[in-house]
Amino acid sequence: MKGFDKKFKDLPDYILKITYQIWEDKDVESIREYYAKGIPVRSPDGVIYGPDKVVKATYATLDEFPDRQLLGEDVIFIGNENDGYLSSHRILTKATHLNDGVYGKATGIKISYRVIADCACKNNQVYDEWLVRDQGAIVRQLNLDPKTYAKTLIDKQGGVTKCSIPFNQNTPLDLKYTQLSLPKNNTGYEYAEILKTIFQKDLDSIEKFYDRSINQEQPSGLKAYGVDEVKSFWSSIFSSFPEATFKIEHVSYLDEPAAYRKAAIRWSLNGIHSGPGYFGNPSQTEVYVMGISHAEFGPRGIKNEWVLFDETAIWKQILMKTG
Repeated sequence: MKGFDKKFKDLPDYILKITYQIWEDKDVESIREYYAKGIPVRSPDGVIYGPDKVVKATYATLDEFPDRQLLGEDVIFIGNENDGYLSSHRILTKATHLNDGVYGKATGIKISYRVIADCACKNNQVYDEWLVRDQGAIVRQLNLDPKTYAKTLIDKQGGVTKCSIPFNQNTPLDLKYTQLSLPKNNTGYEYAEILKTIFQKDLDSIEKFYDRSINQEQPSGLKAYGVDEVKSFWSSIFSSFPEATFKIEHVSYLDEPAAYRKAAIRWSLNGIHSGPGYFGNPSQTEVYVMGISHAEFGPRGIKNEWVLFDETAIWKQILMKTG
């Protein structure tokens, strides 16, 4: 790959190897080599800028979970040597809560959870990133309630007027990367259209687009098997935000011989928490959901799907208004 170290044979190899080097080899300082100066890293928590803050956050996580393993389940990517690449990297993390930290006193509990990171890469560096971590899965496994955890976080950060504001529709984007040009017909656009249809509350379309034996990995470490359970999940989301606006933020896909067709979609849902459902009784709070979904297509439609958002960040937005 032009501009990349010759030890990396392709973009997935680059993503997997630098992730291993940083986290499992604990070469945290190499972030300063692989992350561009001033890089924006966006997550449901907000935005941080530059390698220094990424280094600080990485050290803090490794201190709390020193045995953390990052198992790269997939790298769905687009791009080329001239324009650069966009990688959507799905990670299954395994770790033990061995030391005190942001999740409270050490419990010794072993946990597993997913992260999806969308990284724009060029010239051997990541220069723009969007990241969604399944905080709901983490806190639930540590025997914490996501709503209670969000309330504790607000209090620790100085209360409603002083706490950090989660990413929302008004957060400056400071984009370094824009969507690369794609062919008109591809698996990414196909998946995007399916999600658009579902978010128009056409739940019956799930039977048309999904394999009857669909396996869906959901936020907070939950799972759904079969179209009926997938319908139930989306119905509870729509009940919470009945008038919310759904938007496709980014499209990636990967078609490889002898493999499932794959797609990665970063999306957002923005609207008023005006109905009962996934997030309890309506609070009339405006909420922004940063989501990333991966899908694998089999011969009878979507066979495997991963839907990720941060449940605790949504509760934080609600509690910042309701207390």
